[in-house]
Amino acid sequence: MMTLMHYILLVSGVIISIHYIMSFMYEEYGKKNELVRSQNLYKTPAPDEYCKPDSPVHLQDRKANTSIVVLEIMSSMKQLEDRFNRNYIWTLTNAMVKFGLIPSDHCHQPSWIDGEQASKSCDDMIKNDVIYGGRYWNMCRFNSGFFYRHELLQKYWYYWRVEPDIQLFCDMDYDTFLMMQDQNKVYGFTMAISEIPATIPTLWNVVKSFIDANPDLVTPGNVMEFLSDDGRESYSLCHFWSNFEIADLDFWQGKAYSKFFEYLDEQGGFYYDHWGDAPVHSIRAALFTKKEQIHLFNDIGYQHDPFKHCPQGDVHTKGKCWCDPDKSVDYQIYSCLNQYDKLFP
Repeated sequence: MMTLMHYILLVSGVIISIHYIMSFMYEEYGKKNELVRSQNLYKTPAPDEYCKPDSPVHLQDRKANTSIVVLEIMSSMKQLEDRFNRNYIWTLTNAMVKFGLIPSDHCHQPSWIDGEQASKSCDDMIKNDVIYGGRYWNMCRFNSGFFYRHELLQKYWYYWRVEPDIQLFCDMDYDTFLMMQDQNKVYGFTMAISEIPATIPTLWNVVKSFIDANPDLVTPGNVMEFLSDDGRESYSLCHFWSNFEIADLDFWQGKAYSKFFEYLDEQGGFYYDHWGDAPVHSIRAALFTKKEQIHLFNDIGYQHDPFKHCPQGDVHTKGKCWCDPDKSVDYQIYSCLNQYDKLFP
């Protein structure tokens, strides 16, 4: 007669055996369960010319035309100052800070939005327990189409978006902005995850309509495969988590994205659904850039609840990271890093 301990050992052995069999037989299963499967991807360290010396006295004479952009934060500023910033100023854009005010029409619901329809959508999302339902509509619209128009940002080329209550786990010993500038990168991210379908039920059809009406604005060699794996018929829900992004302001201010945002805004989806700035930014980056202009900052350990990205192996050691690699979002079931990997066979 088997004891309880025997049953536990037997079941554990069966589970472990199935895991290893599945890992060998099915590549996708293995990728989702082994964080370090693709050690050759994105692991090339930044060139030495961008690295910062130990002593501030020997900082490079050259720096990028850049601003660190925030809406409201204190603890996150300390995180970035401790881990990276030695050379760049902060641009503060919040009504409580005198350095810059957000224009009213950039952060309030437009008059042409049907208030009754928007309120009903809000109530339905709250009733159905949709995460963030009933919140952040104005903020998502502002971050999608207005932040880069702010007067304080007009003289800058690149920006780093910093959100409240973040964690930066690794020392960044190189200048991220100069690397982006010199290598002609336009968008940098740390995490790629799936969007919540209930917040964007109409977004992809609107995007397809825009593409059909403006095929000349879509960049050849883009990363449509990240957005759709069935020839653009449906949206993969994959997006770059935009609460961390280092990007090119000139690109946001260009014709293609400006026309794209105006088209989206006219549909009212920021209020009638709950279109977030993350899928909007991601679709923009995927459609209007070449794939080599998008950069994964794999070496920047980052957390914005509930997700974190933690570097693996030598990258973790070199960056003196203090996060747990086993708790990284990479290759988890809700991560889209596998989808991104396919762009770089």
